[in-house]
Amino acid sequence: MSKPIRALALLVAAGLLACAAAWAQTAETATPIHFARGASRAVISGGVERGGRALYTLGARAGQTLAVRAAALERNVAFQIYRPGFVLPAQRGDEIQGKTLQGAGEGQDTRHWSGRLPDSGDYLLVVGATRGGAAYRLRISIR
Repeated sequence: MSKPIRALALLVAAGLLACAAAWAQTAETATPIHFARGASRAVISGGVERGGRALYTLGARAGQTLAVRAAALERNVAFQIYRPGFVLPAQRGDEIQGKTLQGAGEGQDTRHWSGRLPDSGDYLLVVGATRGGAAYRLRISIR
């Protein structure tokens, strides 16, 4: 392979890697919630910046009872819970597609939710600040 062709191939490869890295930085991913062996409760601490959100998934079965309680020092944290079948956006900031649980939907500023789950599968918990940034603590239990 000649030097100009090799240089062009390296340039194209570098460009593809840069595009892949940029996509990876903009795509949102969810962190799975795992309970300790034999436990039915978990506590998760985290933080979100203004306008940001944190995403968590939780596998559950239809008929189980889920309870989620979010707390923040300034009482400025809320969450939504999406039913199985949700679709995460390819770009950060885009909307999540799917149905939420009644009482834990977009704009409802939910801080406490408890109820029987209608479906089996992975549920999505979306945590965000209602104003400014927020350091939060989630208490999650499932039975």
